[in-house]
Amino acid sequence: MCGIFALIGNQETNINSDTRNYYLELSKRIRHRGPDWNGIYIDEENKVIIAHERLSIVGVENGSQPLVNTQYNNELVLSVNGEIYNYNDLYKSVLLEKHIPDTKSDCESIIYLYKEFGEQSTDFVKMLDGIFSFVLYDKNCETVIIARDPIGIIPLYIGYTENNELMVASEMKCLLDCVKIISFPPGFYLRVSTSQGINGQQILDFIKDTPTLQYKKNEVIEVSKYYNPNYNKNKFSEENEEVYLEQVNKYLTKSVEKRLMTDVPFGVLLSGGLDSSLIASITSRLMKDRNTGWGNTLHSFSIGLKDAPDLISAKKVADFLGTKHHEYTFTVQEGIDALRDLIYKLETFDVTTIRASTPMYLLSRKIKANGIKMVLSGEGADEILGGYLYFHNAPTSLEFHNECVDRVRGLHNFDCLRANKSTMAWGLEARVPFLDQKFLEVAMPINPDCKLNKKEKI
Repeated sequence: MCGIFALIGNQETNINSDTRNYYLELSKRIRHRGPDWNGIYIDEENKVIIAHERLSIVGVENGSQPLVNTQYNNELVLSVNGEIYNYNDLYKSVLLEKHIPDTKSDCESIIYLYKEFGEQSTDFVKMLDGIFSFVLYDKNCETVIIARDPIGIIPLYIGYTENNELMVASEMKCLLDCVKIISFPPGFYLRVSTSQGINGQQILDFIKDTPTLQYKKNEVIEVSKYYNPNYNKNKFSEENEEVYLEQVNKYLTKSVEKRLMTDVPFGVLLSGGLDSSLIASITSRLMKDRNTGWGNTLHSFSIGLKDAPDLISAKKVADFLGTKHHEYTFTVQEGIDALRDLIYKLETFDVTTIRASTPMYLLSRKIKANGIKMVLSGEGADEILGGYLYFHNAPTSLEFHNECVDRVRGLHNFDCLRANKSTMAWGLEARVPFLDQKFLEVAMPINPDCKLNKKEKI
């Protein structure tokens, strides 16, 4: 993961050497997300600025962004925060090896998908299997495209200035000049024509009805909800439990396996609970059967107050799996001391999010100090499978299922935000296998009777 920042200007926008430095400073506000390198692209004529703060996970030596594609006369510019897990498959089966990448970056595949399928359609975004938010500028077509992954695992914010310029960034702290900022909706795609000048307020007004919006277009703006999953409220599957067990095993294992795509050292977060223990177990098994480039010993990490039950449980799991386990403790005062910095990084005052983020934020600093740049985590399992205790007081199976759907749809405002910003505060990437698109399509429709943790069915 990384940090992205972009300005799409208009006639009021002034770009010169002084403003270049100013926008570099705005991008620098999220350098914690990408401490490895940074870059900026400026089109003075069309008033477009795209900046990038890089955390190098794949294509470490030559994957710096913004990517300016040489095969199309430097007219396609891309800045991505995320990972595209199926990029190799895209080159082989979709792009049919017609394109030779300039870099080893997994994100470069987005450029070729756009060129083949995206100039008139949103289909190219649907082809991406990964976690992402990106800004793509087509200078020739005078078009800017903005998109965010289906669940909102990667943060993205959009706002407009007093001059009605449009600004986009991974975190709100870059958008100092904006008079209004909103979270860019997950699973959505925005196409803006720059040929007639940008009206930022009009663009935000255009997408404000996203809870019910599917598709909307005028002469300069197009908004599309490209992600429409098979799971919805008021409907669930009636398959037997044996079918579910086979599918959950198969697709969760595949989800973990694809998230081992990395060129840097990695580990797992281990709380001792069922969700993180399951991810650690699958990862450990897969590592024994493959050469990751970093050996086949899995590093696991846990944190808690002294004598916390989570630490005891995590140690039992680590001993059973044979991981290289790292256990850390913190004091209440250390947690309090971190609050001001933590809230700045989280950009929320939600009490539950802050409380849950505190140990994750402190642990991420320790993990990065160990030379680890990526971890797998168990976020999303409780929302998908009804793991919170209150779920089991649901009056009906249908209400149980509907609550799961609502919780997954809201993850981008809470658990995904916490996991991403707590770890990226220290330049550590967290990957979340439970929130894989295919796994969600298998697990979300499961009959609630099979998810309930009690004998009597409701």
